Amino acid sequence: MSTPETSPRQRLVERAVAVMTERGSTGWSLRSLAEALGTSHRMLNYHFGSLDGVLLAVVEHVDEAARARFAALSAAYDDPMEAARAWWQALADPAEAAGERLFFELYAAALQGKAHARPLLEGAVTEWLAPLTAAFADLTGDAERAGLDARLGVAVIRGLLLDLLATGDLEGVTAAHERYLALYSPD
Repeated sequence: MSTPETSPRQRLVERAVAVMTERGSTGWSLRSLAEALGTSHRMLNYHFGSLDGVLLAVVEHVDEAARARFAALSAAYDDPMEAARAWWQALADPAEAAGERLFFELYAAALQGKAHARPLLEGAVTEWLAPLTAAFADLTGDAERAGLDARLGVAVIRGLLLDLLATGDLEGVTAAHERYLALYSPD
């Protein structure tokens, strides 16, 4: 969220994320994106160097925001199962669907080797492993397998989100998430 101390570049990134969340990240020219952001293509060139530079900044912002949200939710709960449920509710909130679509659109672009999105692959899984490994080690008491559980957790959540975006079946996908959590329940 922009504050008076936010740099002009950061404000442009935030506006670009908002526009691309609504309209997608493909098909833009520097001029059309500048128009949608209420600025000039020269300002985008100045701050980002190119359209790919803007897109890269969007990728980084989306990824960093997701990790920050996860950290905040994790810190808010003593019970890891309740933290996992809160995280799922935040991700599966219908108001977040456009943002989730943007993430997967950028992720697909990264997998296709698009230069602007490639940096997303560098941390798409690995940046999540350390905090999730710690959470699974605490939850299960099995530090040796916690890394595997963390990797599985990333895959399950992303798969369930894709299912939700494809089907719109929030009830069914949430039930599947609960089933997944039950596999780790200490009871």
